[in-house]
Parts: sequence; structure tokens; C-alpha cells
Amino acid sequence: MPFTKFSNLDFDQIKTSIKSYLRANSDFTDFDFEGSNFSVLIDTLAYNTYINAFNANMVANESFLDSATLRENVVSLARNIGYVPRSRSASKATVSISVSTAEDKNTATLQAGLVCIGAVNDSNYIFSIPENVTTTLKSGNGTFSDITVYEGTYLKKQFVADTSINQRFILDNSFIDTSTIVVRVKGLSDSGEGNEYTRVDNILKIDKNSKVYLIQEVQDEKYELLFGDGYFGKKLENGAIITVSYITTNGEEGNGASEFAFAGRVIDDSNTIIENVSITTKTKSINGGNIESVDSIKYFAPRLYSSQYRAVTARDYEGIIQSIYPNTESVSVVGGEELDPPQFGNVIISIKPKNGSYISDFDKQTLLSKLKNYSLSGINQKIVDLKVLYVEIDSAVYYDNSRTSSVADLKSAVVSVLNSFAKANINQFGGRFKYSKICQTIDNCDNAITSNITRVIIRRDLKVQINQSTQYELCFGNKFRVNSDEGFNIKSTGFTLSGRTGTFYFTDVPNSDGTTGVISVVKDIGNSGKYEVVVKSAGTVDYVKGEIILETLNITSTTVGNNIVEIQAFPESNDIVGLKDLYLSFSVADSTINMVKDTITSGEQISGVGYKVTSSYLNGELKRG
Repeated sequence: MPFTKFSNLDFDQIKTSIKSYLRANSDFTDFDFEGSNFSVLIDTLAYNTYINAFNANMVANESFLDSATLRENVVSLARNIGYVPRSRSASKATVSISVSTAEDKNTATLQAGLVCIGAVNDSNYIFSIPENVTTTLKSGNGTFSDITVYEGTYLKKQFVADTSINQRFILDNSFIDTSTIVVRVKGLSDSGEGNEYTRVDNILKIDKNSKVYLIQEVQDEKYELLFGDGYFGKKLENGAIITVSYITTNGEEGNGASEFAFAGRVIDDSNTIIENVSITTKTKSINGGNIESVDSIKYFAPRLYSSQYRAVTARDYEGIIQSIYPNTESVSVVGGEELDPPQFGNVIISIKPKNGSYISDFDKQTLLSKLKNYSLSGINQKIVDLKVLYVEIDSAVYYDNSRTSSVADLKSAVVSVLNSFAKANINQFGGRFKYSKICQTIDNCDNAITSNITRVIIRRDLKVQINQSTQYELCFGNKFRVNSDEGFNIKSTGFTLSGRTGTFYFTDVPNSDGTTGVISVVKDIGNSGKYEVVVKSAGTVDYVKGEIILETLNITSTTVGNNIVEIQAFPESNDIVGLKDLYLSFSVADSTINMVKDTITSGEQISGVGYKVTSSYLNGELKRG
């Protein structure tokens, strides 16, 4: 009987293959398979083959990190190369707590666990601390200053070590913030809860006496603790008591709490509860995050493995920084030799946190300290503040009014799809704003939309030093479009200058070469469209490099809040790239979406007379916006 090649996974195709195989046998050449009971047997064989093929395909896919889809399998495969996925991170707020008690008391202790209740979007969230905090009382009064509270519930679990079995130490709760885990081991000769063990990520510089533990994610987003074996790390004694405390959290849902009600427990040095307690908010809750996604694990696990716990290439830094600073959304690493002028021996790091635009000075110092454990000698790391290149659009969206009942709803739909597109494709270091994709996204938003005329603007926010004579430099990383006749390629929001009255703006005057120009400070005369030049040469602009340099100016205030002067330009190309350390952000909120009735498509003006035409080029007005 000849063999029929089998390469199909579809049930009907499998069934056809089986029939072809049987017909090759002379005994079944003219057999009517569909009209006989033999058809049931063929169906059974086809179903069995189909199920086996499906299971084999799933098993094969789940055996490789790139193709696995179940989180448990992805985590297991990442574990094989030493990668521990990031846990949930609790939202953190800073508060100060004042207490008042009898004058003969010396200390007050804020006990670990529940401290306060915070409200976010009409929901209440518990905020806790993982360890006791003690302060000194003076005349019965004291303050717990700048206490960091974590959104979530404080829990404890104990294990008793049994060295006669292969024991596993699994924490029963999901949603744990692993950074809050505190492990203490009480040996047979120890008092209290014993010695605190330190969490490590690898076995480098560990000996048989190191009091350390490792952690790994297991099923259902729970975590398992791993202790030493007497060669790498101190081995547990039989009967040792392991006490583990940690906080379970709601992640990013806890962000934004700014008002807190005290709900904790403060005792004095005689273990008496202090009733007179007040709480003050220093900073609202931020930096809460969800557990690392499957896609993120697939991306970063091989990169951290390839770095081998040393920071040499930009990819090494990217993987390591994501590991040691879980709040990282995107990171850019640029070698000093790529800068202008070069900074040899330096690595410039820019980080976009998940919630906000800047990381604190404390976090910067902590990160730099941790990076020293991975970096090569002679290489200095510098963490610089985030530089954001904003992309805005001014779009005229034409629509057929016969296909929509609400223009406002149609506009909202356009804004919604643009926000989704920005989040998925643009907002990142090294991002690219693709003009054709944006136009296509707008056109495909709704059947009522017939076309769009979309213009592109790029913007940087200049953070000015108020009442200080300062020079500034802004790099856009993209070539500017030059209107050599009229200028007005560079526009800004308003500001005031020391010793002068009125509101002023930046604009440009191109040089004869068409590649450079002069930045001037001008004053609008009574909103008439005319202007007065106040400072003729306040800086220079390089249209090719996309670079603006401002000479010494003493700016006293800005019309935009937070001491910001928004400076915009028109790009030569509508495809925008986030170059080097520029974080590309599509600012939909600052974009202009104008809904224009398409009277030709709707049939109102078949001849096109009176059809509203939108220019493909932006105006030459003085002011931004």
C-alpha cells in the first residue's frame, strides 16, 4: 500500500488524506466511504489525528520562550536562564505622622502593618509599612518624618525547616511586591525572630556562610524562596523557624492617593497605645505597577542573560536597569563617544518612569550605586533628566454628515484611536512617528470619515531658570522646514524678561544660506499681528541639525505653568524619529482636530462649488498655537 504524504492539520483535510490513503489500496478502490459505516471509523481516525496534532503543536510551542503563551510556561523558561520577572510594585506615598503623649515617655514606635487609608477614584486603599519605625519624644511630642507607606496589606508567614525532606518555601499569596519581602531565620541558638537574610540575584561573591536567599515566581503568580545548600549560601538548620513578611498590593490602581486618614497603631516605650495622632501628606502615592507582562518577559529575559550580569553594551544596560529599577517604562543608553562634543569614558542614561516624566535624585543615586556592581572599571554612568520630543498634529478631518448622527462623538472616536496608536507605537525612546500610518488610522476610524489633511508639529519644552541669567540649548534631532522669505519657522509661548514690560516670544530669521538662522525675541503689538523686535540676536538655530541655542537671558515668568516655555518647529519630514536620548511622545492632548463637512461626498455640492479646502501647510503666525 503506497504511503500518502501527510502535512495537514485541518480536520477535513486529514479526513481527505485518510480516504486517499485507503483508495490507494486495491481493496478499496471503488469503495463508497460516505455511504457506509466505514465513514464513522474514518471520522474517528481524523478526530484522533487532529487532537494529537493540536496537542503536539501546543507542546512544541510552549517549549520555547519565543512561542510560549501561558505565563507559567514563559516564567519557567525564563527561569532556566536566570531571569526573575518583576513583581507587582506597591504605590508609595510619603507622609509625616505627629504624636502627643505623656511627658515622661521617651520613644514612640509606629508598628509594622496598616498605617493609613487613602482614597483613589472613590475607592479606599490600605497603606502599610513593612517594618517598625521608632522616633524620639520631646516633652511628650514627636514626629515620624517622611515615612514611606506602601499601598497594600502587610502579611506574615512562618515555616519550620525540615531538612529530611525536599521542602519548598512558597508564599501563599499572589500580588506580592517582592521588594517588601523581609526574611528572618531563627536558628536553634538564636533569639527573637533570628537573623535577617539578604536577597540576591545570583551566586557571585557568595560563600557557605552567606545569609542569603533567592526568589523565583511559580504558578499562579506566587513566589518561592530558595536558601543556601552549605556551599553557596548558609544551609538551614533542621527545625529553624523562617519568618517572612511582605506586602500584597493592587499595583498601579493605588496611584494618586493624596489624602490619608490614620488607621495604624503607635505605642510608647511602655507599650501603651498613643491615641493623639495626626497625619500629613508630603507626596501623593506614585510608582505603583502591575506584574511584568508575558511580552516583557520574552523581550528582557534573553537580553539580561546575554549581559551575563555585566554592563558593556547598550542592550546590557537596558536589561539590567529594567531589572534593578522596576518602575522603568523605557530607557535610552548613549555612549559618550556619540555625543557632540564627545564625552569619552561616560555612559549617558535617560529613563522614562512608568508614572511621570522624571525620576527623583534619590532614585538616581540608588540606581548609580547598583549599576557599579555591573559596570566595568573606568566607565562612568550619568543619569540625565528625560528629554521629551513632542509630536503634535493639526488635522482637518473630512466627514460625510449623512453617515454620522453626532460630530462630537466622531471627533471623540478619532481622539481615542490616536491615543491608542500613540501608546502602542510611538511613545518610547528610539520611537518613530510614521505619518502615513497616522493618516491611515484617522481614515479607518469610522466609515463616516472620507479623508484628512494632517500637518505635523514638533515641540520641546524649555524649563527656564526663573530670575537667573542662563543660556539654553534645545535639540530636536530632526531637520526643520525653512520658510526663507518670512521666517516664523520657530514659535513659542509667552514669557517675561527682567527690566522689560510686556509678554515676549521667540521667533527666527533665516540666514541667506538657508541652513542656519538667528533667534530673536519679539513683542506682539496689541494682538494686531504686528510685532516689535526686542532682542535682535538672542541665539542661533541650525535648521539641518534641528538645534536651537539661546544666549544669556533672564526670564522672570512664563505664560505656561511650571516655568515652561513651549518651543515648536515644523519638521522637514513628516516622519519623526526620537534620536539618541530623546523620548518621542505623540501629544494627542495638544493636537488640533478640526471636523470638516465633506459636502461633495454627502451630495450637497456635487459640482464642488463652495467646498472648503484646507491648506497642507501651516500658517506663518507669530505665536505658538
